[in-house]
Amino acid sequence: MTRFLIVLFCLVALTGCKIAFEDEADTTAIPDGPEGDDARNAARLEETFDEELLPLIEARALSVAALRGELGRGLDAAGAAHATQGAGRGAAWNFAVADTGKVVEANLTSSARTAEVDVDGDGVADLKLQLGPVIRGTALRDVAPFYNFDDFRDQIEYAKLARAINDQIKPTLVVPDSLVGETISFVGVAPLKSAGEQLVVTPISVGVME
Repeated sequence: MTRFLIVLFCLVALTGCKIAFEDEADTTAIPDGPEGDDARNAARLEETFDEELLPLIEARALSVAALRGELGRGLDAAGAAHATQGAGRGAAWNFAVADTGKVVEANLTSSARTAEVDVDGDGVADLKLQLGPVIRGTALRDVAPFYNFDDFRDQIEYAKLARAINDQIKPTLVVPDSLVGETISFVGVAPLKSAGEQLVVTPISVGVME
């Protein structure tokens, strides 16, 4: 045994090679295939969610009245000035929105809770807020120009990022069990494919006014 170790030492010394044992293998590398999708997206969100995505939405947010005024110029003109269009032909423009209004109707018993909000005081809902825990759509991903489809392995990894962002927002959407009649403030993103369609806002924050 001693003679074997001496020979092994000499061979290593002569060749300058390093013996890599199994427990020294790199376990931090993310696989290139689909098994690495979640890890890559987690790394993306670690870098961008708090530092870039939330500040972007807050900085670009328009009131509902201001958004309607911009849409009077046409959807594409308003989108080019204030929004980001999703990937793919015919994709929606994604507008950041921030406002305050009274809840005139709410569905808080389903897994996809919603609140209908009147922001102009006429008693009629002007928009719908998604309150989770089931959050539909990709608006929070698509509002950000730094999530470029070409940087993803394929459309599946890209879709997983949208779900991961929605999942990260869910715990922040805390509202009372009785919401109708309450005045709330919100910041979020509304996707639009036509200027006249209903605003459905995926919020990044919702607060009940005292």
